[in-house]
Amino acid sequence: MQKKLTITLDEEVYKGLHAVIGRGRISRFLEDLARPHVVSRDLEAAYREMAGDEVREAEADEWAEGLIGDVADDTR
Repeated sequence: MQKKLTITLDEEVYKGLHAVIGRGRISRFLEDLARPHVVSRDLEAAYREMAGDEVREAEADEWAEGLIGDVADDTR
């Protein structure tokens, strides 16, 4: 269940949120920032949830495979 919250921000921060994050995405951005600091989560459940995100997993695999190439190119 979602709850509405009214907050007060400095005008510069407010304008920056709209410019950088974009209208309609600010609530999600702020929730993602705050969640790890205020909500305890079961680590195993969180890993299960992440593993279920196929797009994220594909990006993580691509990133990891790219690291292997970097190590192979290391001539130290």
